[in-house]
Amino acid sequence: MTTNTHTPAGPLRFPIAEPPAPGEPLEVAEGVLWLRMPLPFALDHINLWLVEDGDGWTLIDTGIASAETKGLWDAVPAHPALKGKPARRLICTHFHPDHMGLAGWLTEHLNVGLWATQGEWATGMLLSLDTSDALVETHVGFYRRAGFPEDRLALVHKRGNAYAPRVSPLPRAYRRIEDGETISIGGRDWRVIVGRGHAPEHAALYCAEAGLLISGDQILPTISPNVSLWPNEPEANPLDQFLRSLARFADLPPDTLTLPSHGLPFFGVPQRVAALLAHHAERLEAAAEACGDGGGRTAADMVPDLFRRTLDDHQLFFAVGEVLAHLRHLEASGLVTRARREDGADLYRRLGA
Repeated sequence: MTTNTHTPAGPLRFPIAEPPAPGEPLEVAEGVLWLRMPLPFALDHINLWLVEDGDGWTLIDTGIASAETKGLWDAVPAHPALKGKPARRLICTHFHPDHMGLAGWLTEHLNVGLWATQGEWATGMLLSLDTSDALVETHVGFYRRAGFPEDRLALVHKRGNAYAPRVSPLPRAYRRIEDGETISIGGRDWRVIVGRGHAPEHAALYCAEAGLLISGDQILPTISPNVSLWPNEPEANPLDQFLRSLARFADLPPDTLTLPSHGLPFFGVPQRVAALLAHHAERLEAAAEACGDGGGRTAADMVPDLFRRTLDDHQLFFAVGEVLAHLRHLEASGLVTRARREDGADLYRRLGA
């Protein structure tokens, strides 16, 4: 997740000024609790949601697999806000470890089933199981083409499979949810809205009756979700997928209370969609300019141009992935060309430069 903030197009309204303390449920709407969990990254939290479901609760997302998060979850069922009602199911918006990392542990711990889209469950399952040398070599080849020097490629080797250590063993069985499907939670209908680009088949949940959108990472209030090109699908165009997905949220009523995975709940999803579209238009122009006027530059060369701050190792991989995603979109649009250098790195050149 990148932390490049930008001003929304039009005012957003934030009805709750302060988040709850880690592990302390807070009611944000009738029958909906906000649960915040810590993350060991620059983006230091994730928002989880508990929706009252008759004689129990439906849980939305899990937090990362860590002893700290497990300890916080252990105290949740006995919290007065849950009224003594048990969990009935777990829905994960997408496979990222802060969202699905404790799916295996929670489903066993609370004796509930996992609900997710097929793309998210399958991607998480594959990445959690593949710790092979072949996976690492695939990553090394990808980042060599991105222009990583040898010291950075050594970091790729050291990093290995960065996903597996951050998740508990995922459930081997799940209940598939699909785009457009209606899920009844507590007598209210919640429609699944699938978005792409940030993740393969990200599931947001919209309840028209309650005026609520659980947006996951697809719509965040002050940052763009990370939209990256990754080694497992090196010829994809994730930014195109993300931008097209935003149209699915643009017509939601402005008074919809949006419950994002990071940041504060807000009103104004159409304004936020417009701001995200404008933001990525600016980033595309910046990426095109970063290609320069000479014989071309690598994606790694361009990271300092698009991220003008110090990046830790974790952020570096997201940053180069975002640069690549914007360059791929420009290439697919016929605005940038790509050529392979003798050392195996790809050089991007702006057409007409």
